[in-house]
Amino acid sequence: MISTSDDGNAPGQGIFRVIPRSHHSISRKNISNGALRVLYRLHEAGFRACLVGGAVRDLLLGNRPKDFDVATAATPEQVRTLFRNCRLIGRRFRLAHVVFGREIVEVATFRGSSDDGSGDRHLVDGRLVRDNVYGTIEEDALRRDFTINALYYDIADFSVLDAVGGMDDLQQRQLRLIGDPQQRYREDPVRMLRAARLAAKLDFSIEAATAAPFAQLGELLCEAAPARLFDESLKLFLGGYGLASLHALERHGLLEHVFPATARALQAADAAQFRALLEQTLANTDARVREDKPVTPAFLFAAMLWGPVRQRAQLGIDHGVDAATAWSQAVERVLREQAQRVAIPRRFTLAVEEIWALQARFEQRTRKRALRLLEHPRFRAAYDFLVMRSGESPELEELARWWTHLQSLGRDELVQELAGAATSAPEPTAAPAVKRKRPRRRRRKGKATPAPAAEGAE
Repeated sequence: MISTSDDGNAPGQGIFRVIPRSHHSISRKNISNGALRVLYRLHEAGFRACLVGGAVRDLLLGNRPKDFDVATAATPEQVRTLFRNCRLIGRRFRLAHVVFGREIVEVATFRGSSDDGSGDRHLVDGRLVRDNVYGTIEEDALRRDFTINALYYDIADFSVLDAVGGMDDLQQRQLRLIGDPQQRYREDPVRMLRAARLAAKLDFSIEAATAAPFAQLGELLCEAAPARLFDESLKLFLGGYGLASLHALERHGLLEHVFPATARALQAADAAQFRALLEQTLANTDARVREDKPVTPAFLFAAMLWGPVRQRAQLGIDHGVDAATAWSQAVERVLREQAQRVAIPRRFTLAVEEIWALQARFEQRTRKRALRLLEHPRFRAAYDFLVMRSGESPELEELARWWTHLQSLGRDELVQELAGAATSAPEPTAAPAVKRKRPRRRRRKGKATPAPAAEGAE
């Protein structure tokens, strides 16, 4: 439960409103031991130290934080002298990581609002590429991104400090940027993605002035480092609220700047099956995250880019390219174009290509080919993808049921089942088939000979 105020008044910019322990719900029993040890040691050494950011926000909302971040008056070097289990990281933002077994407590020095020459701040075309200028806690609050992330839990007296109206925004369940939105997004365009992600995660609305610049400044995301956008993509789609994140990105016109081919495929006239597959994939992924089961970026990107690669392969076939070549060219081009926006590591793109390529092999039900496919190291991911696709056609649905049944059998039953399997299946194509359409100029008069059944035909 969040108390509105100790005095009922909202704070001014940079003026802290102090909410005493009796007026908020944060308890030390819900803070990790590592974070408490860092807070107390810094306090005992004479440095102001506060829990800050998402942990404070989540505790006030009654949620369980995954990470605990600390803000302090101590410099990174001073933090390192206090903790032998500390390492300094980062160039853009210099941080201290204090390690307690599997827990890492991130410690940041209060950021300053202006550089008197003693710090290290560097902007390029309005973008903040380095910001290691230190200041007061009041300045630090104004340097943070959203009001709900600028709340501090002070270990000195267990109060919550609010300089930007974050408590009110928590109550109203809205996300509001601190400062001028145009300037803040130009400093760091990825803040637009963070806004969509936090709104999806918390089921908050994005305040009108905070969302207004998306249409004009969304294209700045094209200038963000692809490696950074890869990390942000994992947070968006593998954090347990991927489906809501997809809807938030679409609603605010941001998906087209990060996954342009996916955005186009979702807007196509025949997008219903692709949307169903992608949304079901994200819903299943969210469920796995909630159940603390492993998830893989490869499966995510296989689903995100399935529609674009299918469309491009079909386009090649419509222009007379054979299916195997059209698929190969489509895969290469779609992955290359996506890498210009999101730097997907090669180990994941290789897995994506395998998941896609194995789809055609599920049609091969001969004993030898089926046994070989069952032993393939990427079988499970490819099978799961087949199941996700099974709604595309009755043929795929039957195929998925057959492979599901096959996995329920013991070794002897499996061999017996496959002994009676069809032996006249054609050789697998290089990739899942798409509708094979001959160019109109090649059509002959009279009754056309039916084309062979194609896997995944829409």
